[in-house]
Amino acid sequence: MAPPRNVVKIAVQMRDAIPQLIQLDQAKPLAAVLKEVCDAWSLAHSERYALQFADGHRRYITENNRAEIKNGSILCLSTAPDLEAELLLGRLQSGSREVRREALQHLVLLAPDMTFAQEVISRDGLQRLGTIIEDGDDLGEVLALTLRTFLELMEHGVVSWETLSIPFVRKVVSYVNMNLMDASVQPLALRLLESVTLSSPALGQLVKSEVPLSRLLVHLQVMNQQLQTKAMALLTALLQGASPAERKDMLDQLWQRNLRQFIYKNIIHSAAPLGDEMAHHLYVLQSLTLGLLEPRMRMPLDPYSQEQREQLQALRQAAFEPEGESLGTGLSADRRRSLCAREFRKLGFSNSNPGQDLERVPPGLLALDNMLYFSRHAPSAYSRFVLENSSREDKHECPFARSSIQLTVLLCELLRVGEPCSETAQDFSPMFFGQDQSFHELFCVSIQLLNKTWKEMRATQEDFDKVMQVVREQLARTLALKPSSLELFRTKVNALTYGEVLRLRQTERLHQEGTLAPPILELREKLKPELMGLIRQQRLLRLCEGTLFRKISSRRRQDKLWFCCLSPNHKVLQYGDVEEGASPPPPESLPEQLPVADIRALLTGKDCPHVREKGSGKQNKDLYELAFSVSYDREEEEAYLNFIAPSKREFHLWTDGLSALLGSPMGSEQTRQDLEQLLTMETKLRLLELENVPIPEKPPPIPPPPTNFNFCYDCSIAEP
Repeated sequence: MAPPRNVVKIAVQMRDAIPQLIQLDQAKPLAAVLKEVCDAWSLAHSERYALQFADGHRRYITENNRAEIKNGSILCLSTAPDLEAELLLGRLQSGSREVRREALQHLVLLAPDMTFAQEVISRDGLQRLGTIIEDGDDLGEVLALTLRTFLELMEHGVVSWETLSIPFVRKVVSYVNMNLMDASVQPLALRLLESVTLSSPALGQLVKSEVPLSRLLVHLQVMNQQLQTKAMALLTALLQGASPAERKDMLDQLWQRNLRQFIYKNIIHSAAPLGDEMAHHLYVLQSLTLGLLEPRMRMPLDPYSQEQREQLQALRQAAFEPEGESLGTGLSADRRRSLCAREFRKLGFSNSNPGQDLERVPPGLLALDNMLYFSRHAPSAYSRFVLENSSREDKHECPFARSSIQLTVLLCELLRVGEPCSETAQDFSPMFFGQDQSFHELFCVSIQLLNKTWKEMRATQEDFDKVMQVVREQLARTLALKPSSLELFRTKVNALTYGEVLRLRQTERLHQEGTLAPPILELREKLKPELMGLIRQQRLLRLCEGTLFRKISSRRRQDKLWFCCLSPNHKVLQYGDVEEGASPPPPESLPEQLPVADIRALLTGKDCPHVREKGSGKQNKDLYELAFSVSYDREEEEAYLNFIAPSKREFHLWTDGLSALLGSPMGSEQTRQDLEQLLTMETKLRLLELENVPIPEKPPPIPPPPTNFNFCYDCSIAEP
């Protein structure tokens, strides 16, 4: 006879004792279960003991999480969390360094458990750890363990980072600023300061004033990837917390100290692979640097500004007045104004007064900055562009100024100038760090590309928007390739001619459209069930392979990873924490299990509980797109297993696979694309023999029935 549903068969271990095999009744109070276990080993005072999971992080079992105990789980009997916390905190006061070190090693192991963390915090554990950090008597392993324990306890969010004292923060800053420091201490100190900076504006200002940029540059130049990553994390946190003016000053200092060149040579092109966290911080650094262009992009030209009028005149003179000559010597003022207006028209402005063209925001004054940069840093190309087009009389002239203004808008859109930084994106461009004034240099390449494309299309003024669409496609396709240098970008984008763009468009259109004749559509409908079954099989196989997911908490980014996979029999989700850099563990070693039969529903986006807690700011938009959860039964309550997918593709694969397990339709964009690709391939294979044979839009008409049916042959009549 099968045991009741609320009874699970488990094993309980204790050091130096024979394990017990028991049937745990989940309806029975945990205190009663503990008493029975202690009685079996003749242990008095059961209230002094607690049960822990034997695998993973040895989490304590409470009434809230006891539903996670499944058949076959292995538990261990240990000291109750309150007594364990009291004991370990007491050992921190010992005069023996070895006793303190062992106590901290146990604290680091148990600190990720919320139950234990609350007991430590309630006994002023954070204050005791803070005292050790502030005293700084031991700068080696003991300090590293203390910092790690402190960070683990703070990550639970029970205590706010804003409650930290100024002397404490200054002491942690001193560890960052020390020259001779244990290699394990400084990454932890940098990580703590990053959390402080992101969570508390006031303490962030203290960190900014106490940690010089030169010190962070020293850490970045150490060939220690973990230290580099944490230094870059603190640097981007300081930049994000600074005002626009302060941010500009900080970035100017960094570029003057050759940070860009170092990142390009020693981090991006390092022999070691670039980690996800470093890629994110490089994306943030790129976004913040490009964000310095936003004020110019939002500022229209001021017709009363003498400086801006002189810049416009310099632009005109560079194109039409040879060096050492002035316009219309000896001419009247009216005649000179008339000549200026005509030359501004030749320059490609839509109005004789160029200020009216630059009143549009965006791009505002940023377009003028780009044009001036092009005229000063590529004078030959600038003069050739303007004179070549201003002297044409066949209506195929390309307007330089109008093109520059629209191209600046286009580059701002492609590079997301002025948009807030994403919390998880890693989409940085290596080319950005390989070049000073990267935005203006990119404009110089792009404006020459536009002129080249204009000539290839033999465009007129009426075709301006069509040309800009082609240029947008050329730039977007090339930027997506992530060229490592501006020269490589120039080579690739110039190879993408107008004819090549048309060819790519046609190829993509043929792949997307296929043949739309009714017989083909009918064939596709018949093939769909078989191919959907193939996609379902692939999704489930992907779930069985498993995926590493990153934990994201209130500190925005976390180093912790966890692994989840589906059992080969498709009945259980297995999961557990893994260390950074470790390979995915085998399924049988994962401590946690969730039966598929217990899953109620699949939630995505803003419906997920772990995303609802983060608010609805623009910076969380990408988090919504990657978040999904499964709700499942835990006793009488509903619990959740929450995920943040590492990429959009993994999000589609996992939500499709979970939908297939639950018997729901797979409705992701990835499924639609895969189905379309398979249908196209299968249809083409079946139509190979009909190549060059026209397929009618309608089936041929059925002929009318004959007037009689006397043509039937009677086999019973024997032939003579």
